[in-house]
Amino acid sequence: MIDNQKTCSWPSNNPLMIKYHDEEWGVPVHDDRKLFEFMVLDAFQAGLSWTTILNKRENFRKAFDNFEPQVIAEYSEAKIENLLQDAGIIRNKLKVRAAVTNAGAFLEVQKEFGTFDKYIWQFTGGKPLVNKWKSLNDIPAGTEESDAMSKDLKKRGFKFAGSTICYAFMQAAGIVNDHMVDCFRYEELSKMC
Repeated sequence: MIDNQKTCSWPSNNPLMIKYHDEEWGVPVHDDRKLFEFMVLDAFQAGLSWTTILNKRENFRKAFDNFEPQVIAEYSEAKIENLLQDAGIIRNKLKVRAAVTNAGAFLEVQKEFGTFDKYIWQFTGGKPLVNKWKSLNDIPAGTEESDAMSKDLKKRGFKFAGSTICYAFMQAAGIVNDHMVDCFRYEELSKMC
């Protein structure tokens, strides 16, 4: 970001959050492995701050085999126990097990649709939803689209896939553009639609 550019306020002065905001958040993602990474990280974020997750992101990548769903779906009980001892990640048993369960469900979706990308983008008609928020207080915790996504993911066996988690995932993966209208990234990303 150039010093005089307007930006969303949520990254504050945190360099890691600023980099994430400026380079990743809201950028449309169509790579299946990257989509799975955001799904796992957003599930681990439940009840925590995104800063906590970003600070541990590289540890998560190492611990979870770079978010390769084929590998994670085959994790043994011993591997799960190792993860639960890994201080570099969030050691929540339900979330660790959900990542393994979700890897298997993710592979099933890929089989059915060809790619997870094709499946997940159907909830917005294949294009990012571009909102026009003027304040962080305007951003909802969930929407009709995240409700529909959550319902379908749960039906397919996904865990930690509530509407709020789905909406955070949609924001991260650029399925929705929730940058403030006066943020320099808003126009840049709106042009990508």
